[in-house]
Amino acid sequence: MATSTYLSNPVVTVNSVALTGWCTAATLNRTVESIDTTSFGSTSREFSGGLQNNELTMSLFLTYGASEVYATLKSLVGTRTTVTLKASSAATSATNPIHTVTGAYLEMLPVMNAAVGELQQIDITFTGGVYSEVTA
Repeated sequence: MATSTYLSNPVVTVNSVALTGWCTAATLNRTVESIDTTSFGSTSREFSGGLQNNELTMSLFLTYGASEVYATLKSLVGTRTTVTLKASSAATSATNPIHTVTGAYLEMLPVMNAAVGELQQIDITFTGGVYSEVTA
């Protein structure tokens, strides 16, 4: 039977700043676009891997203090940066790899998402960049 892992202490960094304490969810989709390589005489479609087209979406509590969420992200809009994710704060290993997207582009940042009596929470999406995984 397969073993599922629940997240108890993941690690999230954006532009080398730890945003772990404000992140409530993260989804990293590693994508390699398909290129149609079907030629005459083929009896079915054939594909090869093309460019990476990765996407990382994060849900964060929006805070405005120094070195917190807004201060970290505001200057990254319209630029590329490095983002890392790790399932646990334990040492990097084969069972706890660090996932890195280098050159991830942040197109948009919600500046405010407020409702009376609620914590501000935003969703941001980084697109593109080169994915890598380190296990040691």
